[in-house]
Amino acid sequence: MQAKRQNILTSALCLPELAHGLTAREWDTVVREARHAGLLARLGDMLDNAHTLGEVPDGPRAHLQAAQAVARAQHAQVTREVALIAQTLRPLGIAPILLKGAAYLFANLPAARGRVFSDIDILVPKARLPEVEASLMASGWASTHHSAYDQKYYRQWMHELPPMQHIFRDTVLDVHHTILPETARLKPDAAKLFAAACDVEGTRATVRVLAPTDMVLHSMTHLFHNDELSHGLRDLSDIDLLLRHFGVDPAFWPRLVRRAAELDLARPLYYGLRHAQRVFATPAPDGLVADSASNGPGWPLNHWMDTLWSRALRPPHRSASDVLTGPALFMLYLRAHWLRMPPPLLVRHLSIKAWQRSFGDGTTG
Repeated sequence: MQAKRQNILTSALCLPELAHGLTAREWDTVVREARHAGLLARLGDMLDNAHTLGEVPDGPRAHLQAAQAVARAQHAQVTREVALIAQTLRPLGIAPILLKGAAYLFANLPAARGRVFSDIDILVPKARLPEVEASLMASGWASTHHSAYDQKYYRQWMHELPPMQHIFRDTVLDVHHTILPETARLKPDAAKLFAAACDVEGTRATVRVLAPTDMVLHSMTHLFHNDELSHGLRDLSDIDLLLRHFGVDPAFWPRLVRRAAELDLARPLYYGLRHAQRVFATPAPDGLVADSASNGPGWPLNHWMDTLWSRALRPPHRSASDVLTGPALFMLYLRAHWLRMPPPLLVRHLSIKAWQRSFGDGTTG
């Protein structure tokens, strides 16, 4: 599938060496879109790597460099936080597996460049969750969801504890025990993820990251099962950079396909490859995307999903939206919940959440 330049930001991300030719009005749009998408620092880093940041006009260059400085400060903060989390869990004999942005940072991957964070995600064995949570609470972490129903929702059905926030440092931590809710239609085996995880060089085995194939599949699964897509384009950019990095090894691609089948993640792989190529022209072996189509939906559902994702994977800014963007995001929100829960539980959950939004969190579940 040929990449279609959806908007000026994706054009700049695909071909940063051409960005110096943008007009002042185009730069204004790029900066606004990139800021809303969480990609301003990454664009700055890409322009740096293409040796064209100095050719950007003074105004937008100042925004790009400020975003780069914020990203560097966040990277330093995340590095400190992960060290403290590892120190907290070390007496339990647990080396947490870092997920998403923190994993890219500690593994020194290209996807860490300009990556900004809203939280830190770790993966620990489900059987050890009570110990992990108790140790974290003793170190100043507290749950951010206090209603009885929300606590039950996370602990009984989801793939993670209720999000935690440090009472002094305000950092948000998500503690996962697998990568999809246990009620979800797809059933990746968490034990296989733990078995293949890799130590991080320089950390004395205090933290680990997923194996390369599993890291890519998790990134795709997270994006294409998410109900909140304000950072959808950033997450797709992560996927693009991961595939470009790991895909230099020709043996990576058949391993990725085999691993997706083994983990019951062939459908997220299909969507990840399809839309990374559509938006970023991500290189992949000839025929791989076409072969993966057998794991995608049939026509006309596939056409309908392309229509939805083509809008969801744009910058969340009015310059990149059309009249179908809002309905598309709402349909994907419903789809994410449909994939996450069986129908009776879904109806109950959405009804309770609607009640909470209207009347507060007084429900006892």
